Amino acid sequence: MFRSTTMFMSMLPHIQSPADLRRLPTDQLPALSAEIRERIIDVVSANGGHLSSNLGVVELTLALHYVFNTPHDQIVWDTSNQTYAHKLVTGRQAQFHTIRQWGGLSGFAKREESPYDAFNAGHAGTGVSAAVGFVAARELAGSDQRVVCVVGDGALTAGLTYEGLNQAGAMGKDFLLILNDNEMSISKNVGAISSYLSRLITGSLYTKLRKEAVTILKHIPGGFGASMLRAGRLAEEAAKGLLSPSLLFEELGFLYVGPIDGQRFDHLLPTLENIKKLKGPVFLHVITKKGLGYPPAERDPVFFHSAPAFVRETGKPRQASSVPSYTNIFTRTLIRLAREQSNIIGITAAMPGGTGLAGVAEEFPDRIYDVGIAEQHAITFAAGLA
Repeated sequence: MFRSTTMFMSMLPHIQSPADLRRLPTDQLPALSAEIRERIIDVVSANGGHLSSNLGVVELTLALHYVFNTPHDQIVWDTSNQTYAHKLVTGRQAQFHTIRQWGGLSGFAKREESPYDAFNAGHAGTGVSAAVGFVAARELAGSDQRVVCVVGDGALTAGLTYEGLNQAGAMGKDFLLILNDNEMSISKNVGAISSYLSRLITGSLYTKLRKEAVTILKHIPGGFGASMLRAGRLAEEAAKGLLSPSLLFEELGFLYVGPIDGQRFDHLLPTLENIKKLKGPVFLHVITKKGLGYPPAERDPVFFHSAPAFVRETGKPRQASSVPSYTNIFTRTLIRLAREQSNIIGITAAMPGGTGLAGVAEEFPDRIYDVGIAEQHAITFAAGLA
């Protein structure tokens, strides 16, 4: 069995809202994270569902609700199939066993379900644009709420994400965009140094000195100050560029922070607390591990991304139904038609498995296009192709 052997008093039943979470001392958060993982594995093994990404994002979820005053502060989950831990700490743990069942909880964020679900979204790419809309609404209303958007690394293949980033940077208003990167790995040395620098560059001393230096240099006459300022910015970019791909997001108007270890509260909490004090748009790069805490999902995060019901002890799927799924029928039908008609082309936006096109691609690899999470491009590309 893959259950934790650590003995601790169950905390999850006492967390009915993030307010309860914020009353916990920080040294209890790792134990709560382990308990949440156990609950997610139990329920998904019975119901099926998105496992890998949800196991990886537990600490980030708790840190966000711990630092920010939700639901007054709003969290937009771009790829909202990663909200299982979020549901467990926002008053829905008693119904969590019903997730993805008829009449039960949605497998995605759903505004009709909870005031903590800021925006309805399934697939990736809409989060940044929606969150920027929240920022504009906040400014018009004169509110003091914080707006946070969590995107997965797949969202960076979506053109809409960059359209939202472009506007957010141009607006220059307070906004935190978090990239939950669960495909990259950080070496220990780079991770430690990068996490230290991230806490450093978001700290009050660094930002105060940075602002004062800019003010002083701007007032040096004869153009020398401007030249020194440009040189200083280039030096800062070069130093950060040794450790993180910051240049793109800095050019879009964001302060780039990271990457930091998304499974360590001693990295997450101080960084988020520092970011709360900053002005303007901030891009926080967080590294998480898919499937963390369940060895079969760590070994095969793709299968457990959206898994059928499985035997928890082995990770093997439960007895399969003899009734073919809609996807299987679609795949077999499309293969038959593609054999008959050479002008049938398949296009998917990063969902070859879920749409059944992966099976078609095995026989017709030159007639299937995966354009990434870019639905607008997929439709326009299809029009041009037709």
